[in-house]
Amino acid sequence: MVNDTLERPHVFRRGTSSRTLLLLHGTGADEHDLIALGTAIDPAAALLSPRGMYVESGMNRFFERYPDGTFNEASVDVAADELAGFIGAAIAKYEIDASNIFAVGFSNGGNTAAALLIRHPELLTGGALFGSTRPYRHVEPVALAGKSVWLANGDYDSYAPVEVSEEWVEQLRAFGADAVWLRHAGGHQISGEHVKTIHDALA
Repeated sequence: MVNDTLERPHVFRRGTSSRTLLLLHGTGADEHDLIALGTAIDPAAALLSPRGMYVESGMNRFFERYPDGTFNEASVDVAADELAGFIGAAIAKYEIDASNIFAVGFSNGGNTAAALLIRHPELLTGGALFGSTRPYRHVEPVALAGKSVWLANGDYDSYAPVEVSEEWVEQLRAFGADAVWLRHAGGHQISGEHVKTIHDALA
């Protein structure tokens, strides 16, 4: 188990601004998968991209799911807490601005970014969650005022049903987040139009 060290495989690329993008990949990918996405969203930001350390059928993930596809929420908690420790170690080693870390995640990584935002809101300024859904069946209120969150999903994404996305965005807003729901007429994929929208908003 990886806790508060940098021993898990990861990529760090220094940027020219104070912002760091925490890149969290989807199932079956690794720490290199979202580098291009991070650069497209903010070419000036530093990139911190860790590998998910739970392996399912030979594929990297950040947390476990049950055979029916539902999330093992205890595993979600572990993943978020371990990432919090990893971020703390990365802040110290790479001299990252701890007040300016923004998460970018796809699918399993997007769900993990959302869980990190809920469990450790002090670590993130917000997140861009692609192909993502609510990480918990029930989410206790948390203070997210001042945090920007984009939920960027396809209308035909079976992993992120529209009705759940709508409820999740409203819940994030109720917690104080500036939450935006971006929709495209596709499935479980990243929309280039959504990437441009988030890039322009962060610029």
